[in-house]
Amino acid sequence: MPAAGTEREHRVTTKPAAGKIDDAALVRAAQGGDQAAFEELVRLYDRPVLRLALNLTRSEEDARDAYQEAFLKVYRSLGNFRFECSFYTWIYRIVTNICLDQLRKKAVRKEEKPVLQGSDGDAEPGDFFAQVADDRPAGDPERDMIRREIGYKIQIALKRLTPRERMVFELKHYQGLKLRTIGEMLETSEQTAKNCLFRATQKLRESLGEV
Repeated sequence: MPAAGTEREHRVTTKPAAGKIDDAALVRAAQGGDQAAFEELVRLYDRPVLRLALNLTRSEEDARDAYQEAFLKVYRSLGNFRFECSFYTWIYRIVTNICLDQLRKKAVRKEEKPVLQGSDGDAEPGDFFAQVADDRPAGDPERDMIRREIGYKIQIALKRLTPRERMVFELKHYQGLKLRTIGEMLETSEQTAKNCLFRATQKLRESLGEV
């Protein structure tokens, strides 16, 4: 398996660009024992999977663990893939559920790792103002302080959500995925995902009222 990489894009809204190659053909070949086809699938989804895990767990260590576990599960379960959904949805469902389990375990242990920047220096998605370019020759220290304070408050508020609420909120607003796709990833209905998103949004509004 190739080494995990990083991606400069925060949002994972579509298949990887290289994914224009017929995934179904690669999957069928890999199911037939074609190792090169499986390696090509890994190459296509390598960086997007790691980026998704980074955005959901906010921890480089947890993201790499999720990445390794996801591809191991894909390797072991590929023979059971029945094309009832796209391979894209299937592999992201695996990653999402692994990250959801990690968040649940952390919630039980009351242990949350600090927010971490991506290894390529990109700001975390929760740091909203970091995504807005500062057109001044030098950054505004006061603005930077406000940005950091708001980003911190957002992260604290997100931690108050249940693992599933946080997962749905982040997949919708940070990854830009449709509720139907989120429902498929979490093996539930679109309406259930919508209700979960509504609860998460209400809780965040209460926590961030002053912001």
